Amino acid sequence: MTDPRHASPAKPRPEDAPYLRVIKSYVLRAGRMGPGQERAYEQFGPRFLLNYNAGQPLDTTAAFGRSAPLILEIGFGMGGATAHIAQVRPGDNFLCCEVHEPGVGALLKLCGEQGIQNIRILRHDAVEVLEHMLPEQSLDGVHIFFPDPWHKSRHHKRRLIQGPFVNRLARHLKPGGYLHLATDWEPYAQQMLEVLRAEPLLQNTAAQASDGFVPQPDYRPLTKFENRGLKLGHGVWDLVFRRV
Repeated sequence: MTDPRHASPAKPRPEDAPYLRVIKSYVLRAGRMGPGQERAYEQFGPRFLLNYNAGQPLDTTAAFGRSAPLILEIGFGMGGATAHIAQVRPGDNFLCCEVHEPGVGALLKLCGEQGIQNIRILRHDAVEVLEHMLPEQSLDGVHIFFPDPWHKSRHHKRRLIQGPFVNRLARHLKPGGYLHLATDWEPYAQQMLEVLRAEPLLQNTAAQASDGFVPQPDYRPLTKFENRGLKLGHGVWDLVFRRV
């Protein structure tokens, strides 16, 4: 899960300003890989890591060694929940985008040690992966769990879940495919709900619920961070919309 709230992003330089206007699917976080994560890169990287190639659509059948429903996960943190979901849904393929190298190493370690076969990892920005490697109507689902809420009002423009990006996600979903978002920041949850409701290609699976949110789906486990928040009385909000 992507929860870079403890990150301290470097101050932007003036020459970087045009670049910062482009929404990215990640925030780079400081962190060093442990010895186990480094070994996982060497031992399991060749099996589970995919190369980003802007000029060539991804052949998912070749990448996974089979044809199966394809779920894109954007930002998986240290990968524990991702590994769990892949194990409880062995019939699906999970294409996971993350740029935080210790997190990638941690998920590689889990995949290798637990014998998980239905995960492949791209160490690249998911926005560019969608644009250059995945055709429209190619995804059966998208998971984005706990993206950076950018708490301060002046930073809200940096939030990932905004109209143009949601439209891109919707266009990449097959009809009937789903988009599952989760956050523990209520103002962001409300913004997510507003943005998704405004996308004509998506329909809320919780349309009959008074608040528009769904109960936590069985396949999404509680993370350590989430458990800590729940003990402190914090809420968590899940949204599941389907492509019409």
